[in-house]
Amino acid sequence: QLQLMDSGGGSVQAGGSLRLSCAFSGYRSSRYCLAWFRQVPGEERERVAVISGDGGTSYADSVKGRFNISKDNAKNTLYLQMNSLKPEDTAMYYCAQKIGSCSYVVTAFDIWGRGTLVTVSS
Repeated sequence: QLQLMDSGGGSVQAGGSLRLSCAFSGYRSSRYCLAWFRQVPGEERERVAVISGDGGTSYADSVKGRFNISKDNAKNTLYLQMNSLKPEDTAMYYCAQKIGSCSYVVTAFDIWGRGTLVTVSS
């Protein structure tokens, strides 16, 4: 059974940077999609970025040019480098995985980390 453990959140001032990590253990398939989502209390969980097994990436318009998703297959770790952070980036961030091609649909992902909190102050 695959497990995800996300970490790296914290409090930063606007304009600062953080790097989130998501360690995954176990194996399900060579064809998969990894993603970062975020959620603010009272709002729906939204996609931030996705990366396919072959390295293809996609980003939400709100983070394009500021965030970078990557993975280290040797370390079984997914990353989200977040630069030029804004107060509106404040949220709980979750890593997630699904088998097959990448999707932007939250419910398509069936394995989730517990979340790591990012707080950006102005």
